[in-house]
Amino acid sequence: MVEGFEVVKNPQDVSFYAGLLLTSYSICQAITIMYWGPLSDRIGRRPTLLMGLTGDLATFVLFGLSKSYKWAIITRSLNGFFAGNTAVVKSVVAEISDDSNRPRMMALLPLMWNIGVVAGSAIGGLLADPANQYPSIFGRFDILRTYPYLLPCLVGSLTTAMGLFVGLFKLKETLVIEPAVPDVVTQETGIATEATPLVSTAPQQNGEPLPAHSMLSLLTPTSKFVMATNVLMCLAIAMGDQIYPIFAASAPADGGLGFSTRDIGISLSVSSVAVLYLQLVAYPKLVQKYGTLTCCQMGLKIMTPFFFAMPFLSLLSSSIERIIAGKTFMRLPMPTDWMSFVGFEYCMLWILLIGLLLVRITGNVLAFTSLNLLVSNIAPSKAMLAIAQNDGIHMS
Repeated sequence: MVEGFEVVKNPQDVSFYAGLLLTSYSICQAITIMYWGPLSDRIGRRPTLLMGLTGDLATFVLFGLSKSYKWAIITRSLNGFFAGNTAVVKSVVAEISDDSNRPRMMALLPLMWNIGVVAGSAIGGLLADPANQYPSIFGRFDILRTYPYLLPCLVGSLTTAMGLFVGLFKLKETLVIEPAVPDVVTQETGIATEATPLVSTAPQQNGEPLPAHSMLSLLTPTSKFVMATNVLMCLAIAMGDQIYPIFAASAPADGGLGFSTRDIGISLSVSSVAVLYLQLVAYPKLVQKYGTLTCCQMGLKIMTPFFFAMPFLSLLSSSIERIIAGKTFMRLPMPTDWMSFVGFEYCMLWILLIGLLLVRITGNVLAFTSLNLLVSNIAPSKAMLAIAQNDGIHMS
């Protein structure tokens, strides 16, 4: 997509402009994310989620209408403004679950995320520029020639539209605010009654009660440790998710793999099939046996080899490229006349690549799901779940 905007003068600069496009989304999400949680505490989870879904649907379609890099930056930034309510989704899941099923419920969030990554990669790679990829089917539609990235955005927006429809007609409000018992029943007279508690239970700082839903009440030593771990974990996961497509698409001479967009989608799809088993079967058993904290530590350790080993695959890719004299060799299916020259190296490249991606996904599932549970557990009450989740995501 970035190459199609003709903003890149040198192929080596593609990663820089693609990184700016991704960063614009994250920056705008970080700017607004601290406001979505308190907003949901005031007006409710349901209207907050519906606002976010509506904005996401509109801005994503506008992103598909991009014909210039500036338009893509603007629409992607607007999309980020409405993405901050992801913390509200976690709060809803935590509020409708209890200690007996919360690990399994929380495991559904990363599962949906990974399914979205797999489906999004496949949709983007297969449906981008459809008028040229499939001229017999889409060649007669002038709008798809004018806006080559509109079709994948429209198909992807269908999931948002379905979520908005379900939210409008099926989603019920999950936030239940219990009225606080006043320390003094009659404020005008200042006379205590039998309903007045002997000791105030309101959180205080320097002898003064803290305001409702204060973030200061979350800054305990445990919460600081959880938040700091969340920052480092999300940094590692974001690096793996966003750098891999750029690394795979770069030429072997530039330190990449030379993959096409289609091949990148295939690699992510094949390696992510294991997510269904990891999230729905393995993780609930592991967290029940070893605990949330241990699973989080295991996930962080497991994903580490991915970052050290992945760059070395470029050496194997460069070796294959030299054998076939610089031809585009990564496009599947593998040409039969090349198999006698690079068959072993080619197979080893894909085996090692899929193995490393499985390692990364396994670590992501254990660490990301466990951190979701830990962030939820540090909230002193259900009324402050959104603030706790907001703090975790904003710091990340």
